Amino acid sequence: MIRRIIPLLALLLAFQLHAQEEPEKPIKVVDERVANRVRLYALNETLTDYDVLITVEGRNFRQSKGRPRLIRVPGASKVHLKDLIVERGKMPQYTVDLEINDSLSRRALRKEATGIKIDPKKRIIIYMPDNCVNCDSIIDPLEKSVWRYKSYVLSEHPKLKEGLSKAFVGASKPLDSIDTFIVSLGGALYVRMKTYEELLEELDKEE
Repeated sequence: MIRRIIPLLALLLAFQLHAQEEPEKPIKVVDERVANRVRLYALNETLTDYDVLITVEGRNFRQSKGRPRLIRVPGASKVHLKDLIVERGKMPQYTVDLEINDSLSRRALRKEATGIKIDPKKRIIIYMPDNCVNCDSIIDPLEKSVWRYKSYVLSEHPKLKEGLSKAFVGASKPLDSIDTFIVSLGGALYVRMKTYEELLEELDKEE
């Protein structure tokens, strides 16, 4: 009995390790139900453009019978791929296969793309004092960028301010005397950062 169990365990472990090593796909398919339709979108949470080819199989819905075409999905964007028309009174059941290609084709269909926010390589947090003299210079470009970020006005978050103050113990300037934004990139604090361009430079640096 033991001789049979050990190979089975080894096989299961090998399968789990293989599953863990499976790389995450750069494009996700998300769906939205609108009236009697299921709208399928490609969500590209990278900075790289891709061409994708979608095929859908299942039941309780209809779809276009036309030949599938490559569709361009630009970096940091959401693009509509196709609609499924749901049969009245039924629940659609379907599986989606998405072929992803980073070798871009001139023949790929270019649909309207909606820009989205994506996670940077290092998490961005902006801490702002009440009398901040330059916070607009970092918040405005971040709002226009593709990056997700968080910002906090310190006076509105006393516990956060108390915790941040500990990082300034023994520093030449205590936290309460700082009137410019403070940046946290991946947990590292930057007090002398002045521009969005400087933030991007630090963001691009390898760990």
